[in-house]
Amino acid sequence: MIARSFTKVLMGVTAVASLALAGPAFAQRQGEKAPAQPFKLDKVVPEHQINYVIDADPAHDPDNVLVLDLSNGGRVLIRLVPEWAPHHVERIKTLTREGFYNGVIFHRVIDGFMAQTGDPTGTGQGGSKLPDLQAEFNDAPHMRGTVSMARTNEPNSANSQFFIVFYPRFALDHKYTNFGRVISGMDMVDTLVRGEPPQNPTKIVQASILSDNKPRPALVAPAPSGAITADMLSKSRSN
Repeated sequence: MIARSFTKVLMGVTAVASLALAGPAFAQRQGEKAPAQPFKLDKVVPEHQINYVIDADPAHDPDNVLVLDLSNGGRVLIRLVPEWAPHHVERIKTLTREGFYNGVIFHRVIDGFMAQTGDPTGTGQGGSKLPDLQAEFNDAPHMRGTVSMARTNEPNSANSQFFIVFYPRFALDHKYTNFGRVISGMDMVDTLVRGEPPQNPTKIVQASILSDNKPRPALVAPAPSGAITADMLSKSRSN
């Protein structure tokens, strides 16, 4: 009896969380942006051609590592995987290099579920001026540390907002474009202030691509001993 009751409760919690993710608070306002083109199934890369194993060593490809320096003093490294979602990865890199994410808060942080950011208005309704993206759904599972794009109920509406998953949420697979995973600093993601929106939200002080070797922001605590930096990587490659 206890086991059956626990199963029902767990299923109910999962269902509520899944509905919350798809609800209005997760949406982005479309505004005047150009409409996305219909998603064409013939553009999906066959499963056997994609490697879903994450390489956690940023030294292998620092040009595909997103660095988030947070107001809580943490530094988060996210492995971007173009093989999974090439256009989404390119969008993240473009906006990052434009400084779009600097100062943006985590406006929706649900304990045990996910943390969402990427809206300069902090309301969950904003985005960039670039056109929305066609969906690039793939078979990469939504595990702890997965980084995936937010969207409206329309599959082809991802723009700038993304979320980081705290715990596995396989119900999101094939519904949201998974484009990377946290490879360092997930403990700092765990400390993000909760809320929808939080009263005192954690913000991205600076977002950068590791290969650009941007200095750590002055307002953020120094990198801990043993942390990987792009400068260290360049020196190791030159030796």
